[in-house]
Amino acid sequence: MSALSDQLVSFAILAYLIAMISHAVEYALGNARARVAAAPARELVGAGVGAAGGGTPDAPVASGASAAERTARRARLAGLTAVAATALGALLHLGALVTRGLAADRMPWGNMYEFVLTGTWIGVAGWLVVLWKRPQLRRLGLFLSLVMVLLVATAELVLYTPIVPLVPALNSYWFVIHVSTIVFASGIFLLGAVPAVAFLMRAGYEQGRRSFPYTLAKRLPAAAALERLTFVLHAFAFPVFTFAVIAGAIWAEAAWGRPWGWDPKETWSFISWVIYAGYLHARATPSMKRNVATWLAIVGFLTMLMNLFGVNIFFEGLHSYGGLD
Repeated sequence: MSALSDQLVSFAILAYLIAMISHAVEYALGNARARVAAAPARELVGAGVGAAGGGTPDAPVASGASAAERTARRARLAGLTAVAATALGALLHLGALVTRGLAADRMPWGNMYEFVLTGTWIGVAGWLVVLWKRPQLRRLGLFLSLVMVLLVATAELVLYTPIVPLVPALNSYWFVIHVSTIVFASGIFLLGAVPAVAFLMRAGYEQGRRSFPYTLAKRLPAAAALERLTFVLHAFAFPVFTFAVIAGAIWAEAAWGRPWGWDPKETWSFISWVIYAGYLHARATPSMKRNVATWLAIVGFLTMLMNLFGVNIFFEGLHSYGGLD
């Protein structure tokens, strides 16, 4: 089962990579379609069509329209291929988690490798739900699949840990309660960071900025839709994250005789909670600009990454269960 889990992770990475490439092709074909559709109009304006009448200019118009239609069909096919590859990757990803759990005879959340695998799966599963509800946001999948490739590949190549029993401190029913909620919230925060970054890119494009990376932004959904999605995801994840922190404090009281001790992971969890609360407060304040509030959401996710990677790698504490040597 352990070997099967490892193989399924590798296949999931490949599926996410195919999805990322297909989304990139969709972007490229979308730009090509726009150029092809605009070319006949420019040619007709330059030739002074309409002054003398006649049917001669109809050929380039029809040719340009036909080419634009073919390019549009190819772009749509690339987009659908990307969605199918993402769904396949999610299934393989889930299979890797299930087989890992069966091999370990426990929930697969005992170290950084398993935590990242679970959190990224929740992120991609959440994305498929968003896509089902709002298919017009499909092009955001380029960034989501890029994140999946980077994080899952990092987990497989850098964080991989052989299956071992849980340390004694984790053998508690609170392990399921606390870790399941914290990993769920982390996965949704991960998903929420994607439209947050895309919103800043698209908003810059709509305001007239064209420098890199804003050249990608013209193929993104409207800034208002991205900003709304960012808020909805964070508003959904924040109460779950709050419950996870409270559950962790209760567990700490039972295990260590105190609910809070400013352990490095506890400290960074508190920092993340404050920043996400600040984002939601700023988002609800009419006088606060949406791009300023969105930056808070991005900073909040950076603190989550610090809590996951930085604390486990650079600090020692009661939560040092990363599994890295």
